[in-house]
Amino acid sequence: MKEKLVILGSGLAGLTAAIYAARANLNPLVIAGNSWGGQLMITTDVDNYPGFPEGIQGPELMENVKKQAERFKVRIINDDATDADLTKRPYKITINNDIINTETIIIATGASARWLNIPSEQKLIGKGVSACATCDGFFFKNKIVAVVGGGDTAMEEAKFLTKFAKEVVVIHRRHKLRASKIMQEQAFNNLKIRFIWNTVVNNVIGNDKVEGIEIKNIQDNNQTMLKCDGLFIAIGHKPNTDIFINKIKMNKNGYIVKQENSNTNIPGVFVAGDVNDIRYKQAITAASDGCKAAIDAEKYLEDL
Repeated sequence: MKEKLVILGSGLAGLTAAIYAARANLNPLVIAGNSWGGQLMITTDVDNYPGFPEGIQGPELMENVKKQAERFKVRIINDDATDADLTKRPYKITINNDIINTETIIIATGASARWLNIPSEQKLIGKGVSACATCDGFFFKNKIVAVVGGGDTAMEEAKFLTKFAKEVVVIHRRHKLRASKIMQEQAFNNLKIRFIWNTVVNNVIGNDKVEGIEIKNIQDNNQTMLKCDGLFIAIGHKPNTDIFINKIKMNKNGYIVKQENSNTNIPGVFVAGDVNDIRYKQAITAASDGCKAAIDAEKYLEDL
């Protein structure tokens, strides 16, 4: 099988790239993965995406984008790529035992939030448990929320949440933060933020919504219940780049590095969305990246 363009990933970055590429007559093939749609499939209310004055559910937004891509005859394979050979063009993408040859690739495989993997956590995602304060902070006006983590991400989340919440409780498993000094100072000086040290979250309490969390002090093993309305997990993200390890330029955390525009260090291989984005991680920036990558891929193919 020989393709002009293969898009890896079916989140907002990948499907936006597919729409633009299809409209440019590139006839793109999307390798969607076994669980298509990206992070928005586990996001309930999306209130900050332009064009939806009443907001929209994350899965509904992705269904709409998928239908739009299908209207332009985008082909979608609901399977995971298991290997990639980027040594020479045409590049080779392996799906199970099938090999797809392609002139260009857009990598939009996204990044997955790191979770605590504790009881009730997954059940209550979107019902008080979140990994994105920017996405969900608005829904916790005058409420008490907890943030788990001790790095810059956790401090950024906690600081953002103070715009809405009555109190933000930062829970950290160590006795000091890993965040940069400036981020620490900002957090310590914020009267709405308090810290619980040397503590881990054992469980999330609640059936249809978060009602509290069970926490344990790792020094004396004392367990207590902290009443709160929301739990924000801020222990980082893992980019979905395993099949590209040692094959493309990444930073130390596994995010694919852009060279210029959407280009990677390999000609004809482009990147879009959270698999590259270490800062913003928003729906609108992912869509923007997908648009740029498709335009860059079209220009590359024209110049061949």
